[in-house]
Amino acid sequence: MSMFRSDRSSARHSSLDDVLALPALLALAAALRLPDLATRGTWDGDQGHDMLVLRQFVQDGVVPLLGPPTSIGDVHHGAWYYYLLSPAAALTAGDQPLAVVTLIAICGIVAVGVTWWLARSIAGPLAGLVAGGLLAVSAAAIDESTFIWNPNLIALSSAIALAAAWRAWSGHRPAWWIVAAIGTAITMQCHVLGIALLPIVGVPFVLDARRRPIGRVWLGVLAVFVFAYLPLAINELTNGFSETRAAVVYVTSGAGAGDIALPIRLPIVALRVVSWPLTGLIVDGFAAAAVATAGIVAIVAWRWLASRDAERRAVRWLGLGLLWTIAFLTLAAPSLASVVRGLPNDHYHAFADPMVVVLAGIGVAALVRELRAPFGQIAAIAAVGALVAWNAIHLPPAVDADGGFPAGQAAADRVESALSTAGIDRTAVVELRSLPRFKSTEALAYPLVRLSRPVHAQTPDGVAPGSTASPTPPAAVVLLCDQLFRDANGADCGGAAEDAFARVNDVAGGLLDRFEAAPGRWMSIYRMAGG
Repeated sequence: MSMFRSDRSSARHSSLDDVLALPALLALAAALRLPDLATRGTWDGDQGHDMLVLRQFVQDGVVPLLGPPTSIGDVHHGAWYYYLLSPAAALTAGDQPLAVVTLIAICGIVAVGVTWWLARSIAGPLAGLVAGGLLAVSAAAIDESTFIWNPNLIALSSAIALAAAWRAWSGHRPAWWIVAAIGTAITMQCHVLGIALLPIVGVPFVLDARRRPIGRVWLGVLAVFVFAYLPLAINELTNGFSETRAAVVYVTSGAGAGDIALPIRLPIVALRVVSWPLTGLIVDGFAAAAVATAGIVAIVAWRWLASRDAERRAVRWLGLGLLWTIAFLTLAAPSLASVVRGLPNDHYHAFADPMVVVLAGIGVAALVRELRAPFGQIAAIAAVGALVAWNAIHLPPAVDADGGFPAGQAAADRVESALSTAGIDRTAVVELRSLPRFKSTEALAYPLVRLSRPVHAQTPDGVAPGSTASPTPPAAVVLLCDQLFRDANGADCGGAAEDAFARVNDVAGGLLDRFEAAPGRWMSIYRMAGG
């Protein structure tokens, strides 16, 4: 009888822990993501491009068939990234980036809850609490939640895919596979490298289908992916298979080969993938990244033969999923072997974040459960405490180094002021150009368009969305120069690089103004002849 009461009491405590844990985790995630959203996120070409597309979509009904351009030639991500953000953009007719980034932050918060659910269903309440808590306080995950960029939605979509796949694979209703397909398709739409998630979810799906009849679920899963790639199919049929041709050119040109040898590239990519949600960018703490990665490897090795069937199966699934992710990215994304400060790219593999923190949660729960007290508890507290402390001192600042969108809008206001002082009419078209040439000018184009200034903005992909064509030469040229690319520019921004550009490109009018809009980002405003 006493044993029965103990089990019932334990169940009550477990239920109470669940009731308290999820709201607490969501509140913590919200408290770390929602404040200062207007200034915390970077504002550059990618953000300007996305807001221009969304503005055209919700104001003018121009439906995008392709997503943002990738860094590999003329290939694009999926259009569903824009469709998912469009409700937030529509609230302000595309004129407030804060509305869009708030939706992204909410997605980051929900990802914490879904990850908690996945870890808890595998290894119990403590595993869920640790996994959700680590994702909630992760400086990397917080950064992913606070600026506009297509990879920043994939932590949530992949968490949904993994959690739904585990639910179905564990013997629950096969319809969960359709939810898993939706999460996987969104991940693949939001970033082309998200295709790495497909076999991680697809292999359990095939194994489950061989074990039991799943009826029409096959058709539902197929319908999800057909629907997801319908915009791409329409684009290919109406634009001469532009994406297919661009992909073929990229592959046949050998542009993705990379300069760093494969044996060196592999461990670097492994460190970046595994340590990112736990300790952030490897150049900000290489030793911490190495220790965190070693910890996850140790957990997988230790729990590979766990006595609990569900835990053993989940550890093998997630461990092999991480191994596949590392191998795939080593070959498909050689740029990950090089770290360039100021250029975020670890977000590319954010679909692996839930796998990493769930494994951490499983390991901590096993420490407490299987090591003799109090050694297990002490080891668990030390490990989690170290990770929480590390992330607490590496949280993103309240104001991004470039000032965020408010600084971008202030730059546009100053450009308008210079044009007005020079007597250039508000309806005159202004051309935007960039140094280096391969960088977009849309960080300035969007706030100028917001001010109703007609712009002709140059980008590596052509002209920016919302650009105004003019039969006459522009009244003025605004040249954006980024010091981060000093070697490509051939000279320093702030004078030398711009003057060389003006001589070569026949910018004949006088210099109206030159200023540093953000650290290392200079803007020079030239009156054109006759302007």
